[in-house]
Parts: sequence; C-alpha cells; structure tokens
Amino acid sequence: MSLDATLAALDRVILGKSEAVRLALACLLARGHLLIEDVPGVGKTTLAHALAQVLGLAWQRVQFTSDLLPADIIGVSVFDAATSGFSFKKGPMFTQLLLADEVNRASPKTQSALLEAMEERQVSVDVTTYRLPDPFFVVATQNPFEQLGTFRLPESQLDRFLMRISLGYPDAAHERALLAAPDRRDLLAGMQPTLNPDGVRELQAAAQRIHCSDALLQYVQALIASTRERTDVLLGLSPRAGQGLVRAARAWALLAGRDMVLPEDVQAVFPSVATHRLERAGTATAADHAAFIAELARGVAVPI
Repeated sequence: MSLDATLAALDRVILGKSEAVRLALACLLARGHLLIEDVPGVGKTTLAHALAQVLGLAWQRVQFTSDLLPADIIGVSVFDAATSGFSFKKGPMFTQLLLADEVNRASPKTQSALLEAMEERQVSVDVTTYRLPDPFFVVATQNPFEQLGTFRLPESQLDRFLMRISLGYPDAAHERALLAAPDRRDLLAGMQPTLNPDGVRELQAAAQRIHCSDALLQYVQALIASTRERTDVLLGLSPRAGQGLVRAARAWALLAGRDMVLPEDVQAVFPSVATHRLERAGTATAADHAAFIAELARGVAVPI
C-alpha cells in the first residue's frame, strides 16, 4: 500500500486536520518521537491510536498518573525461586509504538524513564542493557501545563521529541461531521493496516536517502543560527535540533513524492520542530509562539 493510502486512512478518522496528520506521519518516518499537546477531547489519543493501527505496529498504551513509577514502564527484576536468581520482566516499554497518554501528569522521575529509551532505543536495568524493538516510537500526549495535576516537561525531555503538534478545535463543517458520524472508537476498531514494520523501516531508509543540497543545508544552518542571535530567546536551537529538522524535511519531501528537499519542506516542518525547544523571555501564548516562529523564518533568506 502507498503512503497516500496511509494518509487517507488517517484522514478518515481525524477529520479536518490533514496537516497535523502529515506532520505526525513525517515525524515517525524521520525516526522521531511525537508530542501531541492540546486541551482534552480534541483527538490527541485518537490520532496516536490511529497511527499504531494504520502502521501495523505492535503497541502499548500507558496512562501516566502522578503515582506511576519508572518500573511500571520499563519492567522489574523478579526473584525466581526455581533458579534462585532474578529474572527481568519486561514492561510496556518493549513495544514498537508506545503511547504515553497524558505524559505530563507523571512526576519528573517517571518521565526520566523515557530518556534513554527515546535517545538510545535501549533501557538499562541494574547492570544489563536491553535493546528495544525496531522500529520504536514514543507518541506522547500532554494537556496544557496550566491545567491541574500536570508537571512541566523538562528541557531534556522535550528535546527528545522531534516534533510537537497541536490539533485544535475542528471547524464547523468537520465538527458537524463528527457529531453525525459513528464513534471514533468504532472506526479505530475497523481500521486495517496499510503498512507493516518492514514497510515502515523501508520508508525510513527511503527518507534518509532524500537528497539535501549544500545550499539547503546552509539554509537550515541559518535558521538554527537565527534562534541563537535573538536577545529575546534564552535558549536557541541545538545542533541536535538542526539534525532533526533535516530528517523531518526529508520525510516531508518523501510524503510529497519528491527525491530532494526543497526550502518549502523545511518551512513546513520548522514550527513543529522548533517551538517546543525554544525558551523565550517572558510568557507567551501558543499564537504568540507561532507568530514568533513565522517571524524567524521570514528573516532568513531562502536559497534560489
């Protein structure tokens, strides 16, 4: 099945949010992890569930709560009386797609359990290192931190997510369609995979082969540098963010059916890659952040 079929299947479940759906798929094809932030009830968990279904991946869902412990995610060593030794019982982390639902409701200690897995695709327990499946994705949802019972994700955790996207409320026409349509859970139950793990790995490899010219790489470098030169930015984008931006742009070009990255591919993914990594002076709304990112992009010359 083609990528067009995969996108079409996702669009049938997540109505009127085709750009967010494409960004989510591009993130996973770029071997990144995805953070979906929005108010409750707009389809964050539904999108994560739909991605797992349509990609044909083994997946586990963990509901993050204030009393969740790292061992609840990673696993625990259990004493085996028959062998008089300890054996490791793998937790839900050992899957191809981990849905970390409402990740910012867990304590920072529990959130830190994801750091090694997201960066190294492995976990260390006692003195043993265990490899995670390939592919391995974390798709996390979070509510706005202003809501009760939430913790801010630390910068080190945010940086592990290649992209952060928001869905927002649907427009009037699509909300009416949602009201008239069957329950989204029924649609999810009937979704058929359009890909499988081997197909996902092949597409990831294809995305890495998408050509990036020297001029395009200089454009990315200039975008990254512009975030470090502003006096109203406390923490600019890191080299890792620049590498992620290139990977995301390659995946976006792949979704468009091209074999080379264009500046508009970089511009399409730049807000989702950059916004959650930039630390600005003062406070700002989501709309302010979007306007700020757009201003940064306009200030960098596009290669011809």
